[in-house]
Amino acid sequence: MKSGIIGGPGSGKTTIYEALTGNFQEAGRRGDNRIAAIRVPDPRVDMLAGMYTPQKTSYAQVEYLLPGKGTEKDGAKAGSSWTAVRDCDALIHVVRNFSSYGLAEPTALEDVNHVDQELILNDFMVAEKRLERLNLDQKRGRKSDLEERALLEGCISTLENNIPLRQQPELASAPLLRGFAFLSSKPLLVLFNNADEDDCLPVITGGGSNELRLTIRGKLEHELAQMSPEEAAEFLKEFDIATSAKDRIIAKSYELLGLISFFTVGEDEVKAWTIRKHTAAIDAAEAIHTDLKKGFIRAEVLAYDDLMTAGSYAASRKLGTVRLEGKDYEVQDGDILHVRFNV
Repeated sequence: MKSGIIGGPGSGKTTIYEALTGNFQEAGRRGDNRIAAIRVPDPRVDMLAGMYTPQKTSYAQVEYLLPGKGTEKDGAKAGSSWTAVRDCDALIHVVRNFSSYGLAEPTALEDVNHVDQELILNDFMVAEKRLERLNLDQKRGRKSDLEERALLEGCISTLENNIPLRQQPELASAPLLRGFAFLSSKPLLVLFNNADEDDCLPVITGGGSNELRLTIRGKLEHELAQMSPEEAAEFLKEFDIATSAKDRIIAKSYELLGLISFFTVGEDEVKAWTIRKHTAAIDAAEAIHTDLKKGFIRAEVLAYDDLMTAGSYAASRKLGTVRLEGKDYEVQDGDILHVRFNV
């Protein structure tokens, strides 16, 4: 999973990125795109590793991309950030919600709407250009895909009404439109960057499907990310922060994208795998290795909670909580899978 961090000048995008990733740079060296992969904290992996003492423990990972500012000499300005985030699975829109010397008072609602308008306009131009090409091909006697045409017309109609494509799931998820990487179709986490003393979510109307909102005290979290675990624990307690921003943003990102984790266990490795909700067992097997899908026979499934209750895999078998499931079984969050296959 890769999320692109966007937002207006002075919103604190860099502060948030560095707080999330621990990837710190001097201010003068922040012109290029920055990307970092971080481990998804999961106490279930820790418990499984303690139980199996494997040679290797692998956590799920997420990536965060911070687009560079671009330069005048190469002509890359505002548009460069949109190019950089096109291949991201989701967007994180950082909105300034704090006062600062030299900056106007925060206008959270206007900032949210402004960026949405930019995404909508960008997508409109892409859709219109493609539709013009299809019309030209039709005049030249070339056949065009009628379904693609209908979908593009639906996109243009939606965008003309200032509605982001993410609020129209049938368009946002249409396989024929996937190659266009429409920006407004991507799930959006609106992250309000508050002052140190403010943990309140601004009152903002609107929003819709595939969109979530969260507050963060960016400056505090940036300081927290640079501390030792002992210092961080004291810091969290002092400022009454139940969980770090990194943990909360990862959790919201999983919720936004409809993601869950399943596990494979053994003495060689305990590993967390990330899949979408409602994924069939045969497709979860493919996430582990393509051969497992080709030769899929059955999936041996044990729920994490059942394993913890029983105390061991062998005890779970005796209790009857280890079961065999077919290829169409929907893998649940926390399932421990052992795929039986033959190729």
